[in-house]
Amino acid sequence: MRVDKYLWCIRYFKTRSIATKACKEGKVRVNGDLIKPSREVYPMDKISVRKNQINYELIVLDTPDSRLGAKLVDIYRKDVTPEESLQKLDLLKYSKDYYRKKGTGRPTKKDRRDIDDWMEDPKEENTNNQEWD
Repeated sequence: MRVDKYLWCIRYFKTRSIATKACKEGKVRVNGDLIKPSREVYPMDKISVRKNQINYELIVLDTPDSRLGAKLVDIYRKDVTPEESLQKLDLLKYSKDYYRKKGTGRPTKKDRRDIDDWMEDPKEENTNNQEWD
């Protein structure tokens, strides 16, 4: 099976074209070698995939016939990604929270109405009421 198709089948990439692009950009290695998307993979091959600033490592156990459900992926690959790489993923999540706190930035519609109500002059409200009385 082609390596780009294999990575798509075991759900490392959402589409096969994205998997092909990653292979062409040098983000996928098989047994330590840079490869083309058409490279065949066989059981016991070691694949490294760089995705979202993390280096995933997996061992091919078997090749599936077609794309799998998420629960069946472990039958066809063994994930040997170092724990340190997975901890980087947690750090990335925390760093995103650091740069922008929830509720900051552009005000919502409700916030804008509250600001407008607060900014209105109370004297103007009284004069409007007197005209109608």
